[in-house]
This record gives sequence, C-alpha cells and structure tokens, in this order.
Amino acid sequence: MRLGETGLRPLVAGLFVAAGGRNTVTYPHINFACSQMENPPILYLIPSTLGDSGLGPIPEETIRIIRSLEVFVLENGKVGRTFLKQVGLDKPLQAYRYYELNKHTPAEEIAELLEPALKEGKDIGLLSDAGAPGVADPGADLVWHAHRRGVTVRPLVGPSSILLAVMASGMNGQRFTFQGYLSAKRTQLAKDLKRLERESKSHRATQVWIEAPYRNKGVFDTAIQVLAPTTLFGIATDLTLESELVRTHPIMEWKRIRRPPINKRPTVFTLFVR
Repeated sequence: MRLGETGLRPLVAGLFVAAGGRNTVTYPHINFACSQMENPPILYLIPSTLGDSGLGPIPEETIRIIRSLEVFVLENGKVGRTFLKQVGLDKPLQAYRYYELNKHTPAEEIAELLEPALKEGKDIGLLSDAGAPGVADPGADLVWHAHRRGVTVRPLVGPSSILLAVMASGMNGQRFTFQGYLSAKRTQLAKDLKRLERESKSHRATQVWIEAPYRNKGVFDTAIQVLAPTTLFGIATDLTLESELVRTHPIMEWKRIRRPPINKRPTVFTLFVR
C-alpha cells in the first residue's frame, strides 16, 4: 500500500471503488515477464541500521544505490523514511514513492507492490525496519514474487544481526539453524529450548533465535534453568551499537556470573552442544 502525506493510498491511482459503503482496492491481472526486457528492473534488498548507530555500518556502495532509487517498499513508513533521511536523498522525501509491506499486508496485495517495476520499468528498494530484508522479515514474500515475475533481485551489503551473532558466538558457523521466535509461554519455552538442545546435539548445528526485547529476561532465565550445564549459550545484544554486548558461556558458567543487562534491548540468542 502506498504511503502518502495523508496516510495509506492505493498502489495504482484511480482504482478505488465503492462497495457497500466502504472503499476497497482492486487491481488488474499482471502477466509480464520482465526478464524479456533489455534492462529488466531490479528489486534491491536494502539492509538498514540495527539501531541508532548512524550510517557507519552501511557501505558507500549501498548508500549510492539507495540514492539512485525513486520507489521504496518499507516495513514501516515512519521508520523507513527516517533512515532514508539519514542517507541523504537527492530530492525532498515527499518526491519519492513509498509503499508499505508488513505482517498486516494482505497476501493477495503483495505482488501488486511490484507494479512500478512491471508497468514502468522502475527499480525498487525493499527496506526492513532493522537489518537485512527478507530474513525474519515480511519482505521475503515480495522477493519470491519478484523471482516469479522476472524482476532481478539484488541483495545489498549491510548489517544482519543473525549472521553477526553467529560470527561472534564461537559456535558452529558451518551449520546453523535460525528458529525465529520461540514460544512466549514459559512452560512451552522450556520445551522449545530442550528441543533445540537435542537438535543441536543430533545435527551438530548452532541454534539461533530472537525474541521481543521485553521478553529477553524470561528467555535468559529459562535457558539457565533447563539447559544442560555444558551446553553453550550465547547472547548478542545491541549489535553494531556502542552499547554492544556479546557473550558465550556454558550454562554452568552463566549460573556463576552476574546476569547480563539484556532486558528491553535487541538480542540474538545462540545455543550449541559440543
């Protein structure tokens, strides 16, 4: 859905139709193979910063490409435009086109976000709220539609909290599994952690997951309680920020030292059974 100064707008102008007293949006069927074009449009996957770190983690080439674009798909309009303002676009922010893609976007509308590429041949930038789009991010569905429609997909270099956490964990970087979010219920969370412990031991694979920052303390406390003493457990908090904190210890060591101050701070958790 397009973001304008007055809120959400339809992707294609003039396609609002009244139905039962409510405004609905309809779209024409698209069947266009961009791959047959001489210069097919590109969907750029733009990594954004992981917090208030400035643009330090974003390479100059990524910034150059961002500045060349006119159309953006954002996970959150306000957050995305704040990042683009930091980048320093060549024109005022209101001169660009913005569309929103998040967990509330109806599945049948996602493919229509590619219309600037399909109908106008314009490149599009896909931007997550934090880190790499398409990874633990609703943008993955748009990337799939781009492949189906022949739009070139080009991932750009930038921060990914998941990869940074694995790199810094000291665990197996040859084989790892990202689990997304575990259960928010303490009883089921304990079962989930024991399951990951078994999977790590069985497959020699590092287990990686994230949680809403306000639940970090519960995840940490539960892990300390239910995991085996020799299991490696890692935290990677505020990655790329000045307040960054990365630690890996066996559970028996975590029980002896002071609890890390991770609550309400973005954290990636890792686990590995040697």
